[in-house]
Order: sequence, then structure tokens, then C-alpha cells
Amino acid sequence: MLQATPDIALHENELTWRFIRASGPGGQNVNKVASAVQLRFDAQGSASLPDAVRARLLRLARNRINSDGVLVIEARRFRTQERNREDARARLAALIARAAQAPKLRLATRPTAASKRRRAEDKRRRARLKQARRDPTENE
Repeated sequence: MLQATPDIALHENELTWRFIRASGPGGQNVNKVASAVQLRFDAQGSASLPDAVRARLLRLARNRINSDGVLVIEARRFRTQERNREDARARLAALIARAAQAPKLRLATRPTAASKRRRAEDKRRRARLKQARRDPTENE
């Protein structure tokens, strides 16, 4: 069971693991041991995710989701399969936790009278400055 938030938990059978050989340093083991991990999670078809969270997750991780709606996370940071597996689980949980936070609604506000006055005065000052730079014989 992967506990992403206090309200959202994913069952292990919703996660598909694939082990691949990692590139980079590793000595003699690098060409023999499949230590990198691909974690696949069907975000589109998961029953564990509420609709709002699913929509935000699909938008948030759009570069990691394939055309079937499956989220793919690759972990190859560590040299052992177990640590890469933990890393992939943690990254998935963090992604879901981020998607579970509803965006803060922006309240429309009006500029204050003082800020309107300052803006108008700045515009007048700038116009006078530009006017002073002009060639007086330009309009003739």
C-alpha cells in the first residue's frame, strides 16, 4: 500500500514495476544487473484517485504520461534496485500529494486610488521627459 496523502492510498496491484539496466558508473556490474526501475501507474484508470486529483495529476505530469494515460517514473539515481524502487515510490507519492492540493483561488482586487494617482503621475513625468528630448524643429 502506497500512502500518498492521508486520504489517498494506492494499492500495490495498481503499480507495475519493470527493471532495466542503468547507464553510468557501476563497474563490472553495470552490464549485468538491472538496477534501474520503471514504475508504471495507470493514472487515467485508477479507482484510488478522486476525479479532481486525477485531472490535476494528468496536467502536472503530462510529460511523463503516455498516450494510454499511464504515468511512467524512471529511477536510476542509486546503484541498488531496492533504493531505486524506494525512490520511484517516493517520487510518485510526492507527485500525487502535489496534485491533491487544490490550487488557491485568486480573488480579483482593484487598484487603490493612490496607486492610480501614482501611475498617472509617472506617465505624465515620462511623457514630459520624452517631450524634452524631441528636436524643436521636428514639426516644421
